[in-house]
Amino acid sequence: MGHVPNLPPGVHQLSPHLVCDGAADAIDFYVRAFGAEELQRLAGDDGRIMHACVSVNGSSVLLVDENRDYGMLGPKSLGGSPVVIHLVVPDADATFARAVEAGATVRAPVAEMFWGDRYGVLEDPFGHVWSIATPQRAPMTDAELAAASAPSM
Repeated sequence: MGHVPNLPPGVHQLSPHLVCDGAADAIDFYVRAFGAEELQRLAGDDGRIMHACVSVNGSSVLLVDENRDYGMLGPKSLGGSPVVIHLVVPDADATFARAVEAGATVRAPVAEMFWGDRYGVLEDPFGHVWSIATPQRAPMTDAELAAASAPSM
């Protein structure tokens, strides 16, 4: 596909675009929980976020407020989300604790995983699910991964 010109600064060619019931509050949460940097915010006349962009650990995350008139519903309105946002950080335990302190709910506590990561899963206050990971060793080959996963299956 190649390089796409004219992207706004900080926006990547593939970015999650999160629909939130309370996008302004979500931005504040991501700043507190993940050290996000707000890059852009466009609010409509009613104050709802029409478009926003934050940088989380160097990656762009786009946000918008729910708008039923346009069929844009967040995970809480939909009864959950099948999507997990995977965030790789230098210290999974510290990042996880910070997110929980900011209001996230623990789905799976941080633990050593057979594939070599410190890894945990949490849900943010807006219904989005995040996995937090810190690789502890070099990536495994497919055969090594299969052998390491066998006891867990």
